[in-house]
Amino acid sequence: MMKGLIGRKIGMTCIFSKDGISIPVTVIKIEENRVTQIKNLKNDGYYAIQVTVGTKKANCVTKSEAGHFAKAGVEAGRGLWEFRIENSEEITVGKSITVELFANVKKVDVTGTSKGKGFSGTVKRWNFRTQDTTHGNSLSHRVPGSIGQNQTPGKVFKGKKMAGQLGNERVTIQNLNIVNIDVERNLLLVKGAVPGSIGSDLIIKPAIKA
Repeated sequence: MMKGLIGRKIGMTCIFSKDGISIPVTVIKIEENRVTQIKNLKNDGYYAIQVTVGTKKANCVTKSEAGHFAKAGVEAGRGLWEFRIENSEEITVGKSITVELFANVKKVDVTGTSKGKGFSGTVKRWNFRTQDTTHGNSLSHRVPGSIGQNQTPGKVFKGKKMAGQLGNERVTIQNLNIVNIDVERNLLLVKGAVPGSIGSDLIIKPAIKA
C-alpha cells in the first residue's frame, strides 16, 4: 500500500460538530498523484513509488524531465516525490491516486516548509528575554549577551542559539485528526494548523505514532 500523498494547502476555516463545537481545520487539496516510476528491490535496492502532481510549463521542463514523464505516459508535473511501499505489485506506472487512499485513516502526519521570517534576532527567534531598559543600559536592550567563555575553550560552541534565519525549514506536524474527506472535490480537512503558506506543497502520510 502507498504510504502517502502530495497535497496543496488551501487555507484554514472552521466547521461545527454535531454538538455545536467549532473545530479549526486546514483545507488541503489532494491533486491527482500520477505515478511516474516504481522502484524495486532488484534495480534500486528498495521498493518505492514516485509521483508527480500539478502541471509545469513546457518551456520550463528540461529534456531529462520530459523524457522521464514521457516514458511514464503522464503529463509533466511541478515536482517529483517518493514514497516507500512494501512491494511493487499493487500500483502501475501512469495510475492516478486520489484522496480515497485515506478513507480508512484517522490520523495523519503533515510535512511542509514553514513560512520564512528572514534574519531574526534572538528575542524573536528563540524567545530570549530582553535586558533592562534603564539602569545604565543604553544600547543593549535586545542583544543576546555573552556567547562564549574566555581563552579556554576560546570558541563558540556549535548549536549556540544566536540570531539568524527564522523559518523556511522542513517541519512535520504529527497526529492530526482527519475531520472530513470530500472525495468529489479531492479535499482533505485536518484539525489544526499545518506548516507553510497558502498554495505550498504538503506531504501527507498516515500517522506513524497513531
